[in-house]
Amino acid sequence: MFFLLSKTLDFVLLPAVWLVALLLGALAARPGGRAQRRWLRGACLLVLLGTNNALVNEALLAWERPPVPLSAVAPADAVVLLTGITSGQKSPHDRVYLQHGADRLTNALWLYRAGRARRIIITGGSGAVLSVANTEAKDLATLLRLAAVPAADILLEERSRNTRENAKFTKELLAKHLDIKSLVLVTSAFHQRRAIGCFAKVGLHPQPFAADFYTSNRSWTPDYWLVPNIDALSRWSLLLHEMAGYVVYKAAGYC
Repeated sequence: MFFLLSKTLDFVLLPAVWLVALLLGALAARPGGRAQRRWLRGACLLVLLGTNNALVNEALLAWERPPVPLSAVAPADAVVLLTGITSGQKSPHDRVYLQHGADRLTNALWLYRAGRARRIIITGGSGAVLSVANTEAKDLATLLRLAAVPAADILLEERSRNTRENAKFTKELLAKHLDIKSLVLVTSAFHQRRAIGCFAKVGLHPQPFAADFYTSNRSWTPDYWLVPNIDALSRWSLLLHEMAGYVVYKAAGYC
């Protein structure tokens, strides 16, 4: 039930859905009437604010966890890689299709190659409502093997479907590997806040290592503040979704 509710919340929090609703309201209102003008003003305001690159970038800068230099990461027994970066609905299923967030994988590999972690734990089943060919953990393990990471250095957790389960099932996996005592957690910068909270809730305290940044450095040029950017709407969707998820997890006692 929680899984289906989270998918519904994703839809409700899409600014694009709000825009369509406002325009439909304008179409349904009496032409030229006060109600129609209100619907249209709301749509215009949403477009004006929603496509402002500076506003969403500043909001994300306040929410995302900052990048950590490799030199600041203490050597750990394992890096925990959170999934959510592949598409299992794409055919043919003879390869792995990476989406935005692929540098979660490359950052985990970087930590491993830099000697900051001896092993890589991949946690994640499938976030799809319908069944898929492989779990995300298995798909990412395939890519790590192609990058010449020995199979013995890769541990898979394939049951989890959300961040709370990532933490819970990783804790269960570690009960079978008592030699792993210290961890580095790799996930997207916008997701680190919730992920670290979930892992702490189950008694794990990994070092955070943020990846997959949706922000750019702050700028004072006119294009940063004034030029509309349609991609800003999707970043607002991402931020609103994550903030709502964090509040729900907090209320439920998951983080």
